[in-house]
Amino acid sequence: MSHVLTSPASAAAPRVRKPVSTWVWWGRALVVPYLLVFLVFVLYPVGYGLWLARHPQSYAKLFDDPIFFRTAVNTVIFVVVAVNLKMMIALGLSGFFVQQRWWIRALSVLFILPWAVPSIPTILSVRFMLNPEWGVINSTIFRLTGLDGPNWLNDPTLALSFSMLMHIWKSLPFWTLILIAGRLAIPSEQYEAASVDGATRWQKFRFITWPSMRGLYFTSTILSMIWTLGDFNSVYLLTGGGPADLTHVLATLGIRYLRLDQVDLAMASIVVALPLVLPLVYVMMKRLSK
Repeated sequence: MSHVLTSPASAAAPRVRKPVSTWVWWGRALVVPYLLVFLVFVLYPVGYGLWLARHPQSYAKLFDDPIFFRTAVNTVIFVVVAVNLKMMIALGLSGFFVQQRWWIRALSVLFILPWAVPSIPTILSVRFMLNPEWGVINSTIFRLTGLDGPNWLNDPTLALSFSMLMHIWKSLPFWTLILIAGRLAIPSEQYEAASVDGATRWQKFRFITWPSMRGLYFTSTILSMIWTLGDFNSVYLLTGGGPADLTHVLATLGIRYLRLDQVDLAMASIVVALPLVLPLVYVMMKRLSK
C-alpha cells in the first residue's frame, strides 16, 4: 500500500489575487497628472538649478559682489521687522475682530479684501500712487500745500520700508484669521470665571489667552518667516530692487543676475538662501510633530 506524501505548501490552496477595484484605478489615474506636474515644474527645475549652481567659483563671484551683502542685510531686516510687526498687529487685531458685534463683522469683510485680491494689480496700484510726478499722494500734497512731495521710491530706506508695509498690509488678514481661530478655541468659561474674580483685560490675556495661543503664535511666526523669505512681489513689483539695486532681497536678487545674463550667479543666489530656510522648516516640523 503506497502512501502519497504531500507537503503543506502543495496542500495549501493557491492564492487568488483580488481584482483591483474601479476606485483604485481612478485614484491612480488622478495621481498621475499631479506626479507629472511635480516632476516637470518642481523636481526638474530644482535639480537643474542645483546643477547650474554646483561650481564653487559661482559663490566666490557672488560673495565678491557688494550688492549681495546689501541684499543679505535687506533680507534679514525685511524678515525680522516685517514678520514680527505683522504678527504682533495680527495678535492685537484678532482680539478686536473676535468680538460679537455686527459692525465689527461688517468691518472684517473689508479687512480681508487686501488678502483676497490679486497681488500684482494691488502692488502696481500702490506704486502708481507713490509716483513723484503724477501719483495720488504727491498730487494731494501739492494741492493742499503747494509743495512737491518726496520721491518715495528713490530713497533706499523709504523704498524698503514701503515694501515691508506692502507685505504687512497684504498678508496681515490671513494671519489675523489664523489667530482668531486660536482665540475661538479657548473655552469661554475661563473668561467668565476670570471676570467673576475681577480680572482685568490684561490679566485675562496674560493668564488665559497667551498661554493657550503661544504655540500657535510661534508656529505661525516661523511659517510666516519661511513665506516672507520667498516673497517676490512685495519688493520687485514696488521698487524693482531699486534705486541702484539697493532694495533687493534674496527672493529678487536672482532676477538681477538673469538680466545680466549671469545664470550661474542667479542660481547661486537662490541656493545661499537654503541655510536660512531649512532650519526654519525643521523647527516648524518639530513643533507640528508635537
